Amino acid sequence: MRSRSRPAAPGRAAALVLAGAAALLVAVPLAGPAAAAPSDQPGGTSGVLDSEALDRLQQRAAEVQADLQRRQTEVAAARQALTDAEAEVEAARTAVDDAEAELARYRTVVAQYAAAAYRDGGSLTPLTVLLAGGDPGDVVSALGYLEAVDAHTAQVVGEAERQRQAALAERESADGALAQARGRADELAAEVADLEASAAAVTAELDAALAEVDRQLARLQREQADVNVQTAANWRAHLGRLAAAGVQSPPAAALLDPVAGLPVGLAPVGAAAGGVQPGTAQLPQQPTSLLVLPAETVAAVTAAMDALGRPYAPGTAGPDSWDCGSLVSSVYGAAGIDLPDDQAGLYAVTTPVDLADVLPGDLVFPGTPEAGLGHVGIALDRQTMLAADGRAGAVVVRRLPADEVLHVGRPSLGPRPEEPAPGPTGGALPVECGNPVYPPSSSGGRSWGGYPNGLIPPSALCPLGVSGHALRCDAAAAWRAMSAAFADVFGEPVCITDSYRTYAGQVRLYGEKPALAAVPGTSNHGWGLAVDLCGGIETFGTPQYAWMVANAGRFGWLHPTWADPGNGREEPWHWEYAGG
Repeated sequence: MRSRSRPAAPGRAAALVLAGAAALLVAVPLAGPAAAAPSDQPGGTSGVLDSEALDRLQQRAAEVQADLQRRQTEVAAARQALTDAEAEVEAARTAVDDAEAELARYRTVVAQYAAAAYRDGGSLTPLTVLLAGGDPGDVVSALGYLEAVDAHTAQVVGEAERQRQAALAERESADGALAQARGRADELAAEVADLEASAAAVTAELDAALAEVDRQLARLQREQADVNVQTAANWRAHLGRLAAAGVQSPPAAALLDPVAGLPVGLAPVGAAAGGVQPGTAQLPQQPTSLLVLPAETVAAVTAAMDALGRPYAPGTAGPDSWDCGSLVSSVYGAAGIDLPDDQAGLYAVTTPVDLADVLPGDLVFPGTPEAGLGHVGIALDRQTMLAADGRAGAVVVRRLPADEVLHVGRPSLGPRPEEPAPGPTGGALPVECGNPVYPPSSSGGRSWGGYPNGLIPPSALCPLGVSGHALRCDAAAAWRAMSAAFADVFGEPVCITDSYRTYAGQVRLYGEKPALAAVPGTSNHGWGLAVDLCGGIETFGTPQYAWMVANAGRFGWLHPTWADPGNGREEPWHWEYAGG
């Protein structure tokens, strides 16, 4: 540690330290041309994706799909009616055949009776009975017998004929119903074909808009990567200047009370409202002073710099992906300061400082009166913060919306009595990590990155390295790790048939398999969080399926309950990512 220099006056000290902090501003690096300034929503959904035109396209697509779903239901009913009509026609034809067979059988019996009645080469008739003579009483009895037999025969044959005629009528009616059912089925099929064509036209427009978004996103990502690199370089340069000056960052406890005293060689940092700031110091130098932060803050910010570019994913806590709260909690926890892992909990316990006094390592909490608290990030200076950003879909350096900061907290000062974070009012959507949280029932709700289901730009996804398959980046990393473990056992990686599914793909699949496919815009495939697998996993009870059941959870993958045996939709091949 250097020997103590004469401290500057508070006003001068404040000016000096602000100049030192400004050296960390990404837009104005210490040397060379200015780097690309961070955007308000770096890598986010600016331009086309947030436009009213795209929203209208989504709404049209949703309307078409709702109509298609209704029509598909009608088609299914019509097809069932057609099947029933075909069965009725077949039953009617069978009844006719049975009636005709019965009639033929009775006619055969009558013919046999007639043959038996022949006597002396002639048939037994009333005339032959009279001519044969004999007792008159016998003649009368014989005639009565013949009349009874003839009447019975006529009745039996007539009844069989009536049954045959009834069966013929039923067959004619069934044939008419069948023709009507076929006509209705053909009519509905034509309507569905028209709707599918409309859906295809809308999704083609969506795809065109998405392609433009992807071009914008790729450009923003390149700019963001430059910003990230320059930010980390500026931070390292600041630490290098401190090291060259012989300054070792003191523990937070040594900087809590600048009035009572600071380590030798350090001076207090002035506060904008007068007085000095707790939790920091400066090394007076010319032309600018060097800002000295607690060792815990330096360690936390350095760790956060190492996370730049990692994917944002709700509910994850590194090292492959983060959400905004878990990133702050993890980097400070590793530095020895325990903090909650969600934005509301962090807001509740961090000791406040004025926005005008914000320093690198302070926590900033953007939000609005309507939506309430909406984000948490680590300040780098008055204009920028580092955060796992839901709209950017990554850990980025983004512009700090100074007019929307609800709170600034300094973790090195220890916790304050808890104060609840403000929530949304007047029906406003809550915001988590900078991304509005849409209810699951909302049409086109955005689950992550601000993108609608099935309309995620390719640049926002990570490839699996298998036949063009891609997933959300944290899911892709987990899948690769799981596939490698699977290969260690079975000698080959996990076989995959489907991963991220575009909205157009969902429309197409729903049109082909309405009974099996999810309604377009609702599939987990459309969030890049589901896969369909093969290579043995697609069959219950195989060694490959058993391995997945036993091991997939270690990598954040699960088999949804609805797809388990006996639950109505048995799909052994379908697996979903639920986080590590």
